Amino acid sequence: MTGFGKSEVTHGEITTTVEIKSLNGKQLDINLKISPLLRPYEFEIRNMIQQALFRGSIDVIINIRQNGAARPMVINSLLAKHYYQSISSMAQELNLPENDILSALLKLPEVVSPSTEELLPREWEQVKQVLDQAIAEIDKHRLDEGASLKEDLLLRINNIEKYQQEVAAQEPLRKEKIRQRLEASLEELVNKENIDKNRMEQELIFYIEKLDISEEQVRLANHCRYFKEVLQENVPVMGKKLNFILQEIGREINTTGAKANDAGIQQWVVRMKDELEKAKEQIMNVL
Repeated sequence: MTGFGKSEVTHGEITTTVEIKSLNGKQLDINLKISPLLRPYEFEIRNMIQQALFRGSIDVIINIRQNGAARPMVINSLLAKHYYQSISSMAQELNLPENDILSALLKLPEVVSPSTEELLPREWEQVKQVLDQAIAEIDKHRLDEGASLKEDLLLRINNIEKYQQEVAAQEPLRKEKIRQRLEASLEELVNKENIDKNRMEQELIFYIEKLDISEEQVRLANHCRYFKEVLQENVPVMGKKLNFILQEIGREINTTGAKANDAGIQQWVVRMKDELEKAKEQIMNVL
């Protein structure tokens, strides 16, 4: 959800500049810095940004500059004096010349402003046009980032599926090792001649069924497949849905590790968890 967009248009009497910077965030947080002329339109500006960007920490700067003498201009002398004191103090501290401070003061924000505090309707339409262009540019940056995120998320899920195949390959050997281990332990405690073979077989089947991970593996495969299907959907917002699916994937991986009771399978479970954590980190960047 990171990106940057900028647009500037000069039309008639005014030049409008819009800069938008977006950082990752779970909610939409808009930090708006606009010209005083745009205060009556602040709600509409926020609404335009919200409808387009959905989530993230959004910094928006909108400046309006008057060109030439199209309108009467006023100088904010109090603000200019405040700027002058700060600039003069800094110049003395750094031992810099104070030549041509006036021209610099006149270029500072809101020192010179139009005498009227209202935009004409056609000027507001121009501002909206420039804002739309900046939003389109930052949206393009987000789409480019999203393509990279999509590729990485697919890699993580494909790796989990690959490791799951390794688990499936070791599953028959795991059951046999459990059987052999239980039989050996029982023979140490009870003479082999005193073992009821039928009863022991029943108990082994019951015990192995408690450690069976086939259901977890089926659900894990289904979750991975569904994650990739959702990732291909052409919808503007899918981050929460993908995050929920990752939680379900994690639940099946954890249950597999808890029930496996096998060092070989545990190694593949650890690798699946590592891929899952990487996917969770990336999903925070998805709308």
